[in-house]
Amino acid sequence: MGVADLGLPVDVPSTALFTDQYELTMLRAALEAGTAGRRSVFEVFTRRLPDGRRYGVVAGTGRVLDAVENFRFDAGVLRFLRERGIVDEDTLQWLADYRFRGDIWGYPEGEVYFPGSPIMRVEGSFGECVLLETVILSILNHDSAIAAAASRMASAAGDRPLIEMGARRTHELAAVAAARAAYVGGFATTSDLAAGFRYNIPTVGTSAHAFTLLHDSERDAFRAQVHSLGRGTTLLVDTYDVTEAVRTAVEIAGPELGAVRIDSGDLLLVAHRVRQQLDELGATDTKIVVTSDLDEYAIASLAAAPVDAYGVGTQLVTGSGHPTASMVYKLVARAESTGPEAPLVPVAKKSTGGKTSIGGRKWAARRLDEYGVAEAEVVGTGPVPRDLADRQLLVELVKGGEVVAREPLDVARDRHSAARAGLPLSATQLSRGEPVIPTEYVHGGSGS
Repeated sequence: MGVADLGLPVDVPSTALFTDQYELTMLRAALEAGTAGRRSVFEVFTRRLPDGRRYGVVAGTGRVLDAVENFRFDAGVLRFLRERGIVDEDTLQWLADYRFRGDIWGYPEGEVYFPGSPIMRVEGSFGECVLLETVILSILNHDSAIAAAASRMASAAGDRPLIEMGARRTHELAAVAAARAAYVGGFATTSDLAAGFRYNIPTVGTSAHAFTLLHDSERDAFRAQVHSLGRGTTLLVDTYDVTEAVRTAVEIAGPELGAVRIDSGDLLLVAHRVRQQLDELGATDTKIVVTSDLDEYAIASLAAAPVDAYGVGTQLVTGSGHPTASMVYKLVARAESTGPEAPLVPVAKKSTGGKTSIGGRKWAARRLDEYGVAEAEVVGTGPVPRDLADRQLLVELVKGGEVVAREPLDVARDRHSAARAGLPLSATQLSRGEPVIPTEYVHGGSGS
């Protein structure tokens, strides 16, 4: 069991300042107006998928649950807000006692989503829900973007494992989150030890070019590595001459050499030559790992190459061209008054330019065709049609302020594999296209 399964604190004592100032100024004005206590429903969704993407991947849910639990305004945070004059004393007193006591529903982590999918629904008083907007979006937007890129890469890789190695290409804390999201999306291991420690993700790594350059010869470097790490290690063979390096590697480690890594050049051509050379030298079980700024397209182009594993860095942790999932957090229903039994009424922003939203608390279900393959994402308000009752997607994550759905990361990873397998085959195509299934809206009932 990893630390994430235990619900241990995130990297800072409080997540309360992982927010935008206007969340607090809205709270201040709502408290003064007497509307902060109105029961409210906020939903996270995206109006469109990134250009060319066929589906999205929900990732970061477990981190959201940790962030909500640690959303506390301690003395230092309150002093900062007071000194900056961001809120008044009455609001500071309200914040000092803040605990999210509402309910959160959402797509379980690893599930796929489409435009309009109510990925997460947050319910409670306006005051307690509005404060969570920024931190929820920052987590889900980042992690879902990384997981979507990882999923595409995993589809392109087929049965060949993927190694996440992008820590040096992003912020040090974002690197840990990226490794977690990549694991959900289908990556097998990470080079980032903090991700291994925090989330129990398998870690790998051996040496870089610097280790070879440190020694008087490549032979000396290989001998030192094999002596220290054993014959099953992975030797980096493209520092000088690949052919000579492979010959030297097998001489030193023997046919038991675990793997060689290629990090430059024409990977397709070099991989074929290296495989032939390894086989001729008797190292038929030695694997070939390739790195060098790979993305899903490069991985797909190597499908016919004798490659056993891929290491991916920059393109993964930047979402392979789409570093955000463009999710938004919108108020979709609120009570007519602050009374506990006041009915909810749907609310929605009306705007031109593609920024409209649909009011009302929503449910979502995935309709399947006669072969059990997804054919539509159905989103609606009011009663759920009988034929979709057992296909609903949202699950309860937080009840009365208490987390009720924390789970091991492997569960989310397996869920994504199953969800992707349940989509039409064209979902895994890398060519540009529309979402692989349409979103259909069913309207009925009120906001309650």
